[in-house]
Amino acid sequence: MPKLRHALFSLTLAGVAATLAATGTAQQVGPQGPCDIYAAAATPCVTAHSTARSLSSRYGGPLYQVKRADGRLLDIGVIAGGFADAAAQDEFCAGALCYINRIYDQSGKGNDLMQAPPGPLYPGPDQGAFDALPIADMAPITIGGGRKAYGVYLMPGMGFRNNNVRDLPIGR
Repeated sequence: MPKLRHALFSLTLAGVAATLAATGTAQQVGPQGPCDIYAAAATPCVTAHSTARSLSSRYGGPLYQVKRADGRLLDIGVIAGGFADAAAQDEFCAGALCYINRIYDQSGKGNDLMQAPPGPLYPGPDQGAFDALPIADMAPITIGGGRKAYGVYLMPGMGFRNNNVRDLPIGR
């Protein structure tokens, strides 16, 4: 079986990215998710990202973090059913411009996605040649029977990356 050379993370408009990943060892706190299905098939997730819902019944932390233009931060957690707490984002960002600042890794391995640093060939448009952060309310969606959530809308020059991932099957 060939080994992976690189781990590629991609975000969909629904905010679900990924995944090879691993479930945690905590007790179940939410509904079954994709990482539970993978784990049951002996292929646990090693990274899992979503701004819309929890991807594992064992995950109880925040899904993502929003940053107001004034620099204030708020972690967005889950509500009943494992869905993102969009109302908390709406309240925090009311009357202000907000960005998605971080997308937390739900696998328990800490492979969070953060603002992409300057690349070797193409510098980003943000300060220090970083990629720009996406606007937090650019991709509203409806999930789970009418619940509001936010996906991640990426335009050219925007992006997330983690150059220091742990426990991924990479290399030869």
